[in-house]
Amino acid sequence: MAQDAPATIHLKDYRPAPYSIGELSLNFSLEPRTTRVTSRMDIKPNPASAEKNAALVFSGEKLKLIGVTLDGKKLEAPAFLLTDHELTIPAPPTSQFILEIETECDPAGNTALSGLYQSNGVFCTQCEAEGFRRITYFYDRPDVMTRYTVRMEADKASCPVLLSNGNCGETGDIAGTGRHFAVWHDPHPKPSYLFALVAGELAGVHDSFTTMSGRKVQLGIYVEKGKEDRCAWAMESLKASMRWDETAFGREYDLEVFNIVAVSDFNMGAMENKGLNVFNDKYILALPETATDLDYTNIEAIIAHEYFHNWTGNRITCREWFQLCLKEGLTVFRDQEFSSDLRSRAVKRITDVKTLRARQMPEDAGPLAHPPRPNAYIEINNFYTPTVYEKGAEICRMMKTLIGDKAFRKAMDLYFERHDGDAATVEDLVACMADASGRELTQFFKWYEQAGTPHVKVTTHYDAKAKTFDLTLAQKTAPTPGQADKSPMHIPFGLGLVGPSGEDMALDLEGVGSLNAPIIELTEETKSFRFRNISSRPVLSLNRGFSAPVILQENVSAEDQLFLMGRDKDTFNRWEAGQSLGRKLIIASLKSPDDLIEVMGSIGSYAAALKTTLGDQKLDQAFKALMLGLPTEADIAAALGANVDTDKVLAARDFVRGQLGDRLRDTLLGIWNDTGESGAYEPSPASTGRRALRYAVLGLLAAGTPDTTVKLIQRELANASSMTAEIGALTAMLSIDAPEREQELEKFYARHKGDHLLVDKWFALNAYVAKAAKIEALMGHPDFRLSTPNRVYALIGGFTSMNLAGFHAADGEGYRVVADTILKLDKTNPQVAARLATGFRSWRLMDEPRRKAATGQLERIVATPGLSRDCFEIASKTLKG
Repeated sequence: MAQDAPATIHLKDYRPAPYSIGELSLNFSLEPRTTRVTSRMDIKPNPASAEKNAALVFSGEKLKLIGVTLDGKKLEAPAFLLTDHELTIPAPPTSQFILEIETECDPAGNTALSGLYQSNGVFCTQCEAEGFRRITYFYDRPDVMTRYTVRMEADKASCPVLLSNGNCGETGDIAGTGRHFAVWHDPHPKPSYLFALVAGELAGVHDSFTTMSGRKVQLGIYVEKGKEDRCAWAMESLKASMRWDETAFGREYDLEVFNIVAVSDFNMGAMENKGLNVFNDKYILALPETATDLDYTNIEAIIAHEYFHNWTGNRITCREWFQLCLKEGLTVFRDQEFSSDLRSRAVKRITDVKTLRARQMPEDAGPLAHPPRPNAYIEINNFYTPTVYEKGAEICRMMKTLIGDKAFRKAMDLYFERHDGDAATVEDLVACMADASGRELTQFFKWYEQAGTPHVKVTTHYDAKAKTFDLTLAQKTAPTPGQADKSPMHIPFGLGLVGPSGEDMALDLEGVGSLNAPIIELTEETKSFRFRNISSRPVLSLNRGFSAPVILQENVSAEDQLFLMGRDKDTFNRWEAGQSLGRKLIIASLKSPDDLIEVMGSIGSYAAALKTTLGDQKLDQAFKALMLGLPTEADIAAALGANVDTDKVLAARDFVRGQLGDRLRDTLLGIWNDTGESGAYEPSPASTGRRALRYAVLGLLAAGTPDTTVKLIQRELANASSMTAEIGALTAMLSIDAPEREQELEKFYARHKGDHLLVDKWFALNAYVAKAAKIEALMGHPDFRLSTPNRVYALIGGFTSMNLAGFHAADGEGYRVVADTILKLDKTNPQVAARLATGFRSWRLMDEPRRKAATGQLERIVATPGLSRDCFEIASKTLKG
């Protein structure tokens, strides 16, 4: 390798900071290239620290130091020491003192979009995880919680809006300068990662919310001028979030104002800064003609997520970054529950599990596997992962399953009572669950400490004479990097025994009796359960509601799976049975032509079951849409486990989809004709469900009868009254390899080329079907900018995540194009470059030519001189595998 590996940070080395900072005053003189920042800190020794008379060491990067003053006296070297990453005062006073630091930074030149930067002329900040050190020298760590007062001044013409955390105090003009100022004070102590500042020419949309105690909170959403009409849904979603958190968790908002700012250049989705959330504008702006149903539901969910952080993340933060799962996993769980209450709980559960399986389980099975609470990292930005977020949410859900709804609410109340104002740990959260419920959760805590997805082998036996049903579960978690030996996990399983008529049989468990709740718990490597008084052979419905994030290894007949598809009262397991059958059909289609007759017969049975589902008037239309979706190419690759030829996987999946579309043609056309738009667009659950089914039907028709469906799609596009219709029709067109596909994609671009969010959609649509050469050509398009994260995620991220055959092409060109992009981007925005590098995580599943090509590109990345810590960590771990 061309460089030494960067230093690794370990959980075991955590120590409290030697000093605490009670008050921090920040004074900003904002200029695009030379912003001056003066910080004034009230510092004293930290009684929680064992280090006495320690040096004061502050982090800082990309800063120009102007001066340091201690208790009014200007310091000169060697009274302070300066490096590229730290400012050290070797011998600070042993009692309370005042430290002032003046620095200069370059917002316009900050292409990493971390710290203080400019987006389309607007000053904004992104400080999580370690961006504050690019603003001033400070303890840039989450356990140092400080009260902030911020004064900012800027040119009034270019920055009429001045915002920061907390409540606004004094404002005014600065005579004779053309500048003005504002002072903001946040009464709640917070860590530096929650600091925020926004200044620029923005338009505000305002409303108010009255809390459960009768306080009136002023709400504001700030966007680029001319886009105010796209904020109504975001505002409604914010108010719905505030109401829900009061009802579901008893949490009331605690400031006089709550502001949101939307910017177009943002590395992540959104940021929960106290009282001033900063959002990627794709998660704020929505009109029926510019946003899809998925955009509307994402806006609703992400606004909720960031708002819920006010208590689970801000009022109670994490002690150090190893505890990231504490705030993110818990808050993802809360936003999932919010969406479930507002929309279809069954559909939401399925979509969440689809996300978990697409993003988190491959991580658990690959070289980047890590526990939800990791014990080491090189670059913390690399740990904003599906394991921390989605698996973290599943851990919270399992705790609720184990202790029950009432005890869970009691535990959350206890958590808020004990730890308000604290920098806490996951141990603190689990202790509240145990104390509130009386349950022993020591073994359960392994979910936070152990990487990998447990595989559970399921064996059953029915004894008709004894009327007993035996269920044996055996768990095993494969070794992961750094964890060769695995302990048994504490796994809760929802279950049902489904009788011949579809009814759930009574659960009389030997040694226990009738179960109060249909839950069993696996805590050993192997455990057997005997159910008594079972009068006829049941069909097992296990892990209902996906009660645990495990992979079941069941030997279930096609007949039983078809039965569950049509009869199981648990909607998740109805969908799961369909997915399992679909996966088997696609894998069978990969085999020799001698097996084709058997496969065709099975497809016929599967199609018949889908027809029955589609005709069931009691089922949610959004659920029916999900039932029509076959497992993805990535799902099939994961199921195969090794030597994957992505071209063959794509062909097999297309074959099964085509057969289903052809066999169900008349049924699908009937649904198509019945689900047209009538009246104004509504983002309601019923309307979004109808549209989801409509475009799922169109996609299957395109696969089964492409020649005739092309005209259907073109008519839909010509008459589309919403962006959902446009994207739904175009997505169906992607599966048809015909000249009309390119024609309609270019028409879409011509219609919407002035709207940056819709141009992102155009790049993404292309990425889903393009080969590497087309991706490379699109990077030369006038509208492609490597400096805009959304554009990069749309094209390159879409290619790596949604185009398995293209990225993993046998000639290695997909790998080369993505590696080239990573290396270019790493020089300006390492965070985004590292996220792209995670696309290589499944390379070891591929066949030998693909593995060889991927190895070459990963080695090239790792050997690049000057590679960032971000990219080095991801690429080197992925290469070692």
